[in-house]
Amino acid sequence: MTGSESVLWLLPVVPAGVGAALVITPRAERLAARISLATASLVLALSLVAAAMRPQVALPFVAGADFGLAVDALTALMLPMVTVVTLLVLVFSTGQVHESQARFHGLMLLFAAAALLTAAATTVPTLLLAWEVMGATSYALIGFWWREEHRVSAGLTAFLTTRAADLGLYVAAGAAVAGGAGLTLSALPQASAGWRDLAVVGILVAALGKAAQLPFSFWLSRAMAGPSPVSALLHSAAMVAMGGYLLLRAQPAIGATGWAGPTTAWMGALTAVVLGGVALAQRDLKQLLAASTSAQLGFVVLAAGLGAVSGGAAHLVAHAATKALLFLSAGVWLTVLGTQHLDGLRGVARRWPVVGWSAIIGALSLAGVVPLSLWATKDAVLVAARSESVGLYAVGLAAAALSAGYAAKVLWLIRPVRATSRHGRMTRTQTDRPVIGQVTGREKAVVVVLAIGATGLGVLALPPLAGRLGAAMGGMSAQPSVWEMVLSAMIALVVVAMAAFWRAPEPRWAADWLRLERAVHGGVVRPTLRLARALARFDDRVLDAGVERVAVATMTLAGRVGRADDHSLDAGVGRVSSATFALAVRAGHVDTVRVDGIVERTARLIGRLGALARRPQTGQLHQYYLQAVVVLTVGVLVLVLVR
Repeated sequence: MTGSESVLWLLPVVPAGVGAALVITPRAERLAARISLATASLVLALSLVAAAMRPQVALPFVAGADFGLAVDALTALMLPMVTVVTLLVLVFSTGQVHESQARFHGLMLLFAAAALLTAAATTVPTLLLAWEVMGATSYALIGFWWREEHRVSAGLTAFLTTRAADLGLYVAAGAAVAGGAGLTLSALPQASAGWRDLAVVGILVAALGKAAQLPFSFWLSRAMAGPSPVSALLHSAAMVAMGGYLLLRAQPAIGATGWAGPTTAWMGALTAVVLGGVALAQRDLKQLLAASTSAQLGFVVLAAGLGAVSGGAAHLVAHAATKALLFLSAGVWLTVLGTQHLDGLRGVARRWPVVGWSAIIGALSLAGVVPLSLWATKDAVLVAARSESVGLYAVGLAAAALSAGYAAKVLWLIRPVRATSRHGRMTRTQTDRPVIGQVTGREKAVVVVLAIGATGLGVLALPPLAGRLGAAMGGMSAQPSVWEMVLSAMIALVVVAMAAFWRAPEPRWAADWLRLERAVHGGVVRPTLRLARALARFDDRVLDAGVERVAVATMTLAGRVGRADDHSLDAGVGRVSSATFALAVRAGHVDTVRVDGIVERTARLIGRLGALARRPQTGQLHQYYLQAVVVLTVGVLVLVLVR
């Protein structure tokens, strides 16, 4: 095994091993944060080496498939994204999470290990293992404060929703095997047509579930019950991002079907628009950011459907820095002010300028303002949409305008000025509110680093890096023209400027996340529960009752058979045994009196004959001579008489 191959094995194994050890070792509480940060730093170094060396490894795992890992151009971009964001979030969490640190840091490392395994997996079984670990750890992290029932319930909702979608991966695995392609991800396009279509459907369902796309988006709202560092990692570089990544990875299979590409593109575009409206309707900062995550991942899904892999990957990386920055900023304000409601954050950047200005940069990037990162990466996706369909391009531009709208809503509320009413009077701002916590130096440093990423990562979608990424990843890599980039920049600036003068609309129909969770409860959960209750009643009244009746009948029959046995069989057996005994007594008597008597008399007769035979045996020689003379004489007489 070469050094680079060892690095690739260590990449998921180190955080998984250390994370599991921390979870099961409560005594490591005092050292948990230090161990976690040292591990995350090591994993970051390993990811950089793996991205540079591009190794691949495999071990026998299950019949017909290996446990395979490899680093290509797409993975080389994802691995550092996951490890950098993980390290920054863990550094930030040292100022946020003060209890159960061993469990928290252990789960976060396991979560990151699952994301790294997903990014490097080359076979469906490897991907399934990573997918399952990621889902289980997300449940534990969202419900981290498990003593509060609503948080555990939120984690369960997220877990069950994504778990239901995950079944698509199992369908995809079965279809790939049935279609003759095997379980290697790169071989899926070679499956026979019908089975390939089914495999792509399974991958689409699983990826859309993890990426919180329609109709699975509602679980992301419930996931906001978790700690802010968990939200930051989950939304930016781990579970939600991995849903979009899977579609980019499976793009060759999607493109091979002919129908899945346009379908995926339209699903992403519609999610970007509809969830943009949901984000616009929110009054809670974390809920707004959660809805915007679904909307922004819609651009990644759109890119996967259009074959713009490099553009989608660049958008995924730029979004990771931007969204982690905004979620961690929300976590800071929740800690120091005890609120994440937008009305409670007016002018908050004035009191905490480092975090405030960093968040403003994140909001401007989210809005698509020039020259920040999401402006360039979004255009790299939109140019692919224009090449495919004018309608798709128009929907993409509408989604970009909505992005500017909900980002501006945050921007104008947190800006560092004292808010005034329409009559020019000063209103109460966060400058006047009591502070219940502190902002640490580490937290400030982390948001500054992320703000730098939100500012500059757009270079991935600009020449010359865009061309190199496109050549390395394949697929469509068209560059937007100047007028297209100017158009999108103008849309963002106009919308942001309009938000400064008019209050952003808050569509009531979108405030409750389209009531998708209620719809699922009404359309799936409640009917399922009613069906379960009906089946339970059927079981009680029909199956169990039938079994009880059969048991009673059997007991009755057994009683009757027992009585018949007592009265008939046992009596007959008794009579037979009595007769047999009497016959045996008589036979014994006959044996004793008759047979034994004959035998004894015969024995006595033989004994007498023996005694007579012994009399001539005197031992006297003259008597033997006399007996011989007598016998000889008798013999002579017989001969004479016979003649």
